[in-house]
Amino acid sequence: MTAPSRLQLPPGPWPTLLDGLCARFPRIDRAQWADRFARGRVQDAQGRALAPDGPWQVGLEIRYFREVVDEAVIPFADAILYQDADLLVADKPHYLPVTPAGRHVRETLLARLVARTGNADLVPLHRLDRLTAGLVLFSTRPATRDAYQRLFRERRIDKTYEALAPALPGLVFPLERHSRLVPGEPFFRMAEAEGAPNARTRIEVIAAEGPLWRYRLHPESGRKHQLRVHMAALGAPIVGDDLYPYLRQDAPGEGAGPLQLLARELAFADPLDGAQRRFSSALRLG
Repeated sequence: MTAPSRLQLPPGPWPTLLDGLCARFPRIDRAQWADRFARGRVQDAQGRALAPDGPWQVGLEIRYFREVVDEAVIPFADAILYQDADLLVADKPHYLPVTPAGRHVRETLLARLVARTGNADLVPLHRLDRLTAGLVLFSTRPATRDAYQRLFRERRIDKTYEALAPALPGLVFPLERHSRLVPGEPFFRMAEAEGAPNARTRIEVIAAEGPLWRYRLHPESGRKHQLRVHMAALGAPIVGDDLYPYLRQDAPGEGAGPLQLLARELAFADPLDGAQRRFSSALRLG
């Protein structure tokens, strides 16, 4: 079962829950909402099934489960690399979203892991783009969650990525790219702009043979699409990138093969006992 979405009922003229939800979510037809109610997929905050003819009560928190009709199976396997009482480390394949979004609900890393472990308390501590492969850390219980979330908020976790991109023989490595990233056009792209830098990446060369080099990327900040923008700005867009330096006309993530970007390593001092932890992806690029 996927994690539920939550909604605090806003003011409105609707007499029943079914009427209000149909009005609030017009893309979901009435029959589908009625079916969800019939299967107990609309609940109160305590997880008790609600009736479709129940009154619309302003301020009431409800839970509902997003569903996508005929959701396509993503035929790439994830793996659990490590698990203890507080953490789970997973290896995410290309194309698999971390959490439900758009047309992906069941076929997400979170939904797969909840089904496999039976732990509905799993929460990702950070995100990877759907097209990026590699390591994702999950909190396994609420009691220690904030301690691990602070690692990311306070930038006390070292993240290492690998990428395949065109050769840059005219540059001296290692180098650092500092720039200001702001929302671009269309809305899902980012762009470099004038102003104080808010995105910093250290870039090293692992292998420099042929037209494509293998790079090691260390993001010091965590801006959306930071690594993709910085590599494209240097003249070496990551292989398979459909957004940078320009938007391709085919659908995002389609037709170009997987984005050759991998979250290779995560390293940090465990906030609970101070132990040094380092995790490495078993996946490979190319």
